[in-house]
Amino acid sequence: MTSFAQAIRTYRGDGGSRDEFFAGVDGALATEQTPAKRLMEILDEEHAARPLPPDIYAAIRRRIEHAARMRPDPHSATGPAGRDETRLQTTPGFSQAPSRDAGSNTGSTGGTFGQATQVIADHDQQMKGVGDTLNSRFVLEECLGIGGMGTVYKALDLRKLEASDRRPYVAIKVLNLQFRGNPKSLIALQREARKAQQLAHRNIVTVYDFDRDGQVVYLTMEYLSGQPLSRLLRNPNFKGMPFAEAFPIFKGMANALAYAHERGFVHCDFKPANVFLTDTSEVKVIDFGISRVIQRPEEEMEATVFDPGSLGALTPAYASPEMLEHREPDPRDDIYALGCITYELLTGKHPFDRVPAMQAKSAGMKPQRPEHLGNKQWKAVKAALAFEREDRTPSVSQFLDEISEEHATTPAGRKAKKGAAPKLAIGAAAVAAVLAAAGGWYYFEQSGNGEETAREAPREAPPRPSEGSASGTVTTPAPETAAAASAVAVTPAVPATPVPTLTMAAVTPVLASVPCSALVASVHDQTVDVQGFVSQKYGLARLKEALGRVPGVKTTNFGVQPVADDKCDLLKVFGPYWTTNRQSGGPASVHTRSRATRLSEGEPLIVDLMTPAFDSYVNVDYYMLDGSVVHLLPNSRSRDNQAPPSYTATIGTMGDWVVGKPFGSEMIVLMVTPAPLFDAARPDSEAKPEYLRAVEKRLSALAGKYGRDRVAVDIFQITTQAKK
Repeated sequence: MTSFAQAIRTYRGDGGSRDEFFAGVDGALATEQTPAKRLMEILDEEHAARPLPPDIYAAIRRRIEHAARMRPDPHSATGPAGRDETRLQTTPGFSQAPSRDAGSNTGSTGGTFGQATQVIADHDQQMKGVGDTLNSRFVLEECLGIGGMGTVYKALDLRKLEASDRRPYVAIKVLNLQFRGNPKSLIALQREARKAQQLAHRNIVTVYDFDRDGQVVYLTMEYLSGQPLSRLLRNPNFKGMPFAEAFPIFKGMANALAYAHERGFVHCDFKPANVFLTDTSEVKVIDFGISRVIQRPEEEMEATVFDPGSLGALTPAYASPEMLEHREPDPRDDIYALGCITYELLTGKHPFDRVPAMQAKSAGMKPQRPEHLGNKQWKAVKAALAFEREDRTPSVSQFLDEISEEHATTPAGRKAKKGAAPKLAIGAAAVAAVLAAAGGWYYFEQSGNGEETAREAPREAPPRPSEGSASGTVTTPAPETAAAASAVAVTPAVPATPVPTLTMAAVTPVLASVPCSALVASVHDQTVDVQGFVSQKYGLARLKEALGRVPGVKTTNFGVQPVADDKCDLLKVFGPYWTTNRQSGGPASVHTRSRATRLSEGEPLIVDLMTPAFDSYVNVDYYMLDGSVVHLLPNSRSRDNQAPPSYTATIGTMGDWVVGKPFGSEMIVLMVTPAPLFDAARPDSEAKPEYLRAVEKRLSALAGKYGRDRVAVDIFQITTQAKK
């Protein structure tokens, strides 16, 4: 049997099958009895000897952690009856205990990171993996992929095999622990499966059923051979495709969504990874089995006891602003995601550089028009990408009709049309100036074969414009030798000054040279969009002036906040990680409730946060004006700060912190790390200089070990003021 270390060494990184690689890793983990801690050490040793890509490394870590939850670690402490206790979040939010009275903005949280629901995993049962059988029927043969909702396997259906079925394979998604956090989850998921079975469409993967094998809850679907659209879009060589080639993919996606919307389903997590391109060139949309149902009055009696949407399954780069605000689902949420994917198919780039919609909206970001896209088609794409639901295309069918306009004229076509029949009309004053300078003029003679030939006219005194001419154009008598020729005065062609191309390569050094700042930018046309923080001393005017000197910049859009000089030490430590987080689409975010930036004395401090799409540890700090740091999470009363992927939560809803003196500009900082930030608990409040030195050292170590992309930081600046 292949060992775990040997399985890791099989990774080639030369285009070989990742499925085969992960299947080997899963098989080794299923049979190894090595403690999880030692497996992590082996992974790090192999990674140090031969670095793995960040996504491969992260996926293996997730598999080790999942294996540890599913079976006992012989070197770990166990509870009564030899069982480990696992806490998990079943609904967004924090479990808060009654808060203590607080007269300032200091305080402590009153709960743990995760709901109080406690789940006991049965560790007498080994983790199900490649080679195992579910319910004595489905043999897991190959791991096809792992995502936020579960792990997908290719499985042999023994019942179909016995019946000599020519297609005996199915796809099985083994769902994550979140689905076990609610005792009624299986009932609710079966109800969702029954509704999903109504989606019998050629562009939607067929969902068979939900079932359970002991503690393992799984979903059976039709087996597809091919690749997800995300693999095509993430290929470094993919730069977009012509509309004619992209249209069949787009049409398949649109038909699937339109069909589902007509039956009351909103996908809610539509993204390239949930679009599958089969080997037979079919387009299949997956994961409708856990979609949200549009709430209708006639369906209230059938409301599910467990809402799959509460698991927070969304992808920030493709989620509409309304989804990020946790509003009720609407078909226009899927249209926003469809617009993003359509844009990526045509250009190879996300329309907002993978920046979440709320942040892109606040920064005033606008997508750049793709080349060779007609006016009506571009108008349709822009409408789908609108940040407000009311401005967005109301239905997928309408979007499909508008973007399918075959008579739309491309920009290149418009230019060619203009160049085919040039028309020249020159004002009298301009002609007089040209003639005075040149001492002669030219006319175009229409030859018998239709070609225009330039000939020099006799050098006579230039004719004057007709006094009664309203247009002011020059009319001249035709020469006797060319009585039929039409004379039109023209100016010599003056070459236009080429407009320099605006590039990020030219903008980046300018931003890097700005002291006491944390800035990210994107460019389109002759416009540069900038967001972040800059010191009041340097100022926005100076930043605008510096960017105005960059070749190709005509317009600058700012979503930049000025900060006081006492915040420069924060930006020095956190700026690089904040920049990386924003450039990757801002998967980690923190802000006050309703995104209020001005809070008055006595108001509660309530903070919303979101983590990236990997297991992480969360730290939230409040930097007060008096030079102290208050640790909102973790602290002495809430030490549990571990979060699952793409986790959203709210802290402070029980009035744990209220705004008090001193008043002024203060900052809330979110740090998301792949391992605990500190080994020992820190005091609930401490001096900023000492804490920043410790944080800087620790973040550097974690980034060096796990990669910079695994350390995410977000900053939210607020202004506190006395009660009016």
